[in-house]
Amino acid sequence: MAGFLGSLGVVFWGVITFSILVVLHEGGHFLAARAFGVKVHEFMLGLPGPALRIETKNMTWGVTAIPLGGYVRIAGMEPGAEDELLGPALKAVAASEKMEAGELAVLLGVPRKRATAILTTLEDWAAIVPLDEMHYAAAENVDRTADEVPMLDRARSITYRGLKTWKRIVVLCAGVTVNIVTAILTFTIVLSVWGIPGPDLALGSVVPASAAATAGLTVGDRITAVNGTTVESWEAFLAIMGKTSPKQAVTIAYERGGTKSVATVTLGEQDGRGFLGVGAGTKYTKYPVLEALGQSFQWTGMVFVAVVNFFNPSTFGESIKGARGVVGIAVMASDAAKSGPLDYAWLIALLSLSLGAMNILPIPPLDGGKIAVEIVERIAGRPLGRRLSIAMSAAGAILLFSLIGYLLYADVVRIVS
Repeated sequence: MAGFLGSLGVVFWGVITFSILVVLHEGGHFLAARAFGVKVHEFMLGLPGPALRIETKNMTWGVTAIPLGGYVRIAGMEPGAEDELLGPALKAVAASEKMEAGELAVLLGVPRKRATAILTTLEDWAAIVPLDEMHYAAAENVDRTADEVPMLDRARSITYRGLKTWKRIVVLCAGVTVNIVTAILTFTIVLSVWGIPGPDLALGSVVPASAAATAGLTVGDRITAVNGTTVESWEAFLAIMGKTSPKQAVTIAYERGGTKSVATVTLGEQDGRGFLGVGAGTKYTKYPVLEALGQSFQWTGMVFVAVVNFFNPSTFGESIKGARGVVGIAVMASDAAKSGPLDYAWLIALLSLSLGAMNILPIPPLDGGKIAVEIVERIAGRPLGRRLSIAMSAAGAILLFSLIGYLLYADVVRIVS
């Protein structure tokens, strides 16, 4: 029963953690798009599929049946060049009370499949609205008396495609920006307000029946010296104890409740060395705000380097050892939640930073890949072909899902073994 409840806890915290990361990342895209007046159709938690939806005046919010990941559907973000018949098609729909794909195909002299794709695009642009499963009509904001070019420009103006290149890049960068800013702020606040935990000379544990317990040492005693040598850190204490031998007699100076005492201890044995049988306590070291901010930027750089190393054949093997997939992250989230809100916030910051670093890589369909495509299209003066765009995204997706699959396999092997 305990194992079952533990598994439920892992699933629960995994879902919560991935949902938080999605809200942060996709929320950045959403806010940037809305700031530029772009139409956003949906903000969904989970993979596309059956969902619980809440319809508001301007968009849809919801949670899908598979609550891993999420997405924001922004008008006009379909890949490839626009169909040259969008204008005539919109004019034709606006001129009629209702329009069906087959009828539009006849009017434009194109296959039904192409007419259906055109209607889907215009619906995405909020230029037309569905009347039923087959028929469409012009949206209320469409000027039915306008010529097809002004009519299409008006429809395009509230879409991602209607933005200037620099605004598109801002929308694409916004998710990564929120991820990184969230991580840096979290690191800085935790370091400056609560501090970072480290080992303390005030004992956190004493092994029962060990040499320390026999000599009367208890949890909370603060070690000050060993054999007359003052120790000012746990590392210094370990360095001295590492040179001792089993059954060696050592003097341990310590403080208890403000009273100084000295105990003579005959060490036990562990790994061929002297064994005292004590564990460090925990102390939190606070940083000034600016120093904490500097530390946060250093960790940010380290995470970026670690992510890049995944795609370097010479460093992949070493990088993958410490990496975690979906299962591993869920386990880490459950453990961090049990440890307390500070540990969980720290984990969210690290994961948010990792997500941002991954997404900025110039690999379609990641944000960095989309930014690279925008720059190439700007230089070329025309959009890339739809087939090329889809092929590039497919190749990138295969690479990314291969990495995700390998990490998932490594998680399972790690847990089983």
